[in-house]
Amino acid sequence: MARAANYDRETALDAAMTQFWRKGYHATSLKDLELGLDMKPGSIYAAFESKENLYLLSIERYFNASRRGFRAHLDQADSPLAGLAAHFHSFTELSSDDRSRQACMLTKTLVDTKTTDPKIATATQRYLDAMCAEFALGFEAARAAGQISKEAVPDRLARRHQANITALRVELHRGSSQQVIDALADDMAQEVLNLAI
Repeated sequence: MARAANYDRETALDAAMTQFWRKGYHATSLKDLELGLDMKPGSIYAAFESKENLYLLSIERYFNASRRGFRAHLDQADSPLAGLAAHFHSFTELSSDDRSRQACMLTKTLVDTKTTDPKIATATQRYLDAMCAEFALGFEAARAAGQISKEAVPDRLARRHQANITALRVELHRGSSQQVIDALADDMAQEVLNLAI
C-alpha cells in the first residue's frame, strides 16, 4: 500500500475543514481538496481513507474548536450569565476576513447531508446536541450561582441560545452590515442578561 507523503496532519485537517466549510460536502471536489491540502489524491486517501472520513474528521475538528471557544468565554467572564451573553458579542468582533463570518459548519452540513449521507448527518446531529449540552451547562452554572430562577430549565434555555447563535451566524453569512450584526448580538445578549434575578 502506498504511504502518504510527509505532511502535517493538523495543517491538512485545518485546510480540509476550510474547504468543506466553504463549499459543503457534495460541492467540494477531490481537486479542491488536492489544491487546499497541497496533497496528491493518493496521499489524501492514504492519510484519511476517504472523502467521507476526511469530512467526519473535519466536522469533529470544527466542533472541538467551537466548544473550546465557548468554554473560554465562560472561563473569562465574571459570571456564567455574563459568559453566555459574551458569546454573542464574540461574533461581532470577528475580523472581516475571519472564516467564522459564515453560517455554522454543522448547520450547513445538516442541511446538505440529512437526506443523502446518513452517517455524516448523524455525526453532525450528535455534535449539535453536544454543543447544546455545553450551553445547558452554562445555564446550569448560572442557576447554581443563584443568577437565574431555580425554576429555569437549562436545556430549554440552551436550545434558545443555540437557535439565536444560528440566526446570528446566518446574518454574518448573508453579509449583513456591522451595525445590524452589533444590534442583533446586543439584543440576544440582553435577552440572556434579563434572565437575572
